[in-house]
Amino acid sequence: MKPLKDKISITLDSDIVQRLRTLAEEDDRSLSQYINMVLRNYLRQHKPQQ
Repeated sequence: MKPLKDKISITLDSDIVQRLRTLAEEDDRSLSQYINMVLRNYLRQHKPQQ
């Protein structure tokens, strides 16, 4: 079973959206999938110090 997902709305700068769309297309992913991957990688690299 796939993990549940939450639907949200955010506002991003147009230049960021265009760059993300280009990168997502190059990676053969949807924009949503690509943003999720980028955020997951960022959060993995920035784990809280324990």
